[in-house]
This record gives sequence, C-alpha cells and structure tokens, in this order.
Amino acid sequence: MPQTAPTGQPGPASGRPDAKAELTALDDLVARAARLQATCLARGLTVATAESCSGGLLGHALTAVPGASGYFVGGIVSYSDAVKRSQLGVSAETLAAHGAVSAQVAIAMASGAREHLRSDLGLAVTGIAGPEGGSPEKPVGLTYVAVADAAGCRVERHLWAGDRDANKRASAMAVLELALASLAQSDAL
Repeated sequence: MPQTAPTGQPGPASGRPDAKAELTALDDLVARAARLQATCLARGLTVATAESCSGGLLGHALTAVPGASGYFVGGIVSYSDAVKRSQLGVSAETLAAHGAVSAQVAIAMASGAREHLRSDLGLAVTGIAGPEGGSPEKPVGLTYVAVADAAGCRVERHLWAGDRDANKRASAMAVLELALASLAQSDAL
C-alpha cells in the first residue's frame, strides 16, 4: 500500500518538498529580509514593494521580521496588467511592447512602487511561477527582479526550474539579494 503524507503536509511522494524543507526555505527568506531591515534601519531608508508572480510573498517575508514598520511602508500585489498600470504607473506601451514579464516592466514596477508609495527603495518581482503560462520565448520560471533608488534602477533576469512555490520563493530571495547588493554598492561609492 502506498504511503501518503498527512493532510496539509505534502511529502516527497507528491512531487513537492516536505513541510520541513519548505519551512527551512521560508526561514532563509525571512533571514535575508532581516538583513535588509537591519541595513535600511541603520541608514534610515524606507522600502516599498511591487509584486506579481510572488503574490505577496516578499511583503510577507519583510513583515515576518519584528520591527518591519520602521522601514517597510507597504506593497502592491499587481498580478494584473490593469493594476500595474493604475497603481504603479507602468505604461500600456511598455506592457504592449515587452510584455508583463520583462526587464522593462520590472524596472517600471520598482520605480512605480518607490514613487507611488514614497519610499527610498522600490523592489519589484515579475515572472511566470508556473506550472502553466509559459511559452518558448518566455518559459515557466522566467523572472525579472528590480530595485529602484535615487541613483536609478538595477534589474536581473532569472530562470528558475522549481515548482510554483519554489519559483516564488526564489524570486523573492533574488530581489532581496539584489537590494542588499545595491545597498552594498552604494557603500562602496
């Protein structure tokens, strides 16, 4: 008789990591958020987020750290193009020319979060978490992350190979890493 995991705790037989592995990955994400928080609080910087494929996971990681209200002003989960346009100021022309999953839209989302939520840093994530929605040009797992600050905007392209949850976590982690790298680079200047 096949073994099954208890309800609410998918096991390896289901094709998903076990609950312990998922909690460890989330702990890693929250630890990275804690590093960003410490850096921002030390410098008196504020952060706002704009998320699409991560669906609020980035905001969750930031607010999982006690004291987040000292620097995190808020976020917009802009899953639809209409919300990207109305709440973040992403132009219809940019969306039409490049698609929602593009470096150009990630930059516009990060800049829009920074401007509309009046923060020092804007963090953005846009991608295709899967399992559906990909194409040969833009496969499942394709993600762009961006960070906007007073000096401009940095963007990175990633192609994840995990399941939906793993892709979302990897995307949130990537934008936190990019934010920390951007702050480290500004220290070096």
